[in-house]
Amino acid sequence: MQSSSIRDLTVDGPAGVLHVSDGGSGQRVPVLFIPSLGGTIGQWAAQLDHVRPTRRALAIEVRGHGRSAAPNDGDYSLDAMARDVDAILRHLGIARVLVVGHSMGGGVALAYAAAHPHQVAGLFLVDPIDDPKRRPAGDTASFLRQLESGEYARAIEGYWTQILVGAAPDVRTCVLEDLRRTPRETVVGAMKAMGRFDAAAAIDRYPGPIVSIITRFNTFPSSLQNIAPSRVRAVTIDGTSHWIQIDKPDPLNGLLDEFMK
Repeated sequence: MQSSSIRDLTVDGPAGVLHVSDGGSGQRVPVLFIPSLGGTIGQWAAQLDHVRPTRRALAIEVRGHGRSAAPNDGDYSLDAMARDVDAILRHLGIARVLVVGHSMGGGVALAYAAAHPHQVAGLFLVDPIDDPKRRPAGDTASFLRQLESGEYARAIEGYWTQILVGAAPDVRTCVLEDLRRTPRETVVGAMKAMGRFDAAAAIDRYPGPIVSIITRFNTFPSSLQNIAPSRVRAVTIDGTSHWIQIDKPDPLNGLLDEFMK
């Protein structure tokens, strides 16, 4: 029997302790929320409050983020983060789940679905990462060099500021504070790992429904809806930063309700 109370849990993952928020109740398939690079569970607060009155909902902090430990093996790949998701769901005895992922969390959601296609009832991606294999050659090399130099803080906050255009001041403050609390080695390691992720192959291995809620920042040839138009249904929300779930919680929650029916 599921409890409607909210529990903060720690789960032993393959490479370190992982932080999980678990709450809500109901007989329908639970929902798992995965935040972005530099993100925390708090960035899903509006969605958790919306879903938990009628359905069990979990949110995690991926390795090296928030209260989750940095990996003892130094592996920040999305496949490794997907193994963390598997460890959490096994620990909680959850056999099937709807997965919601923002930005890098969308890549983690895809990686988990590719590895466990029959355990994922659907993927609801919020402005997810693109497929780096479809980007122009060397497109991110210069940025990665900046992150590994003395220019780290300026470079990473400059990039975050660009994709925060359209955010309310309190959203901008929240997001930048989460980023600053995220260790540099986590950010750089995850950035490098995202550059090696094969999103198209992951989509091919997952036969279930995929919807991608996108912003104006996500219209590249390498965006998921463009590399797999027959598999990824895209819906655009205007007037928002990259952090749709905080900027525009009501429209996003409405789309999530439609997807969960």
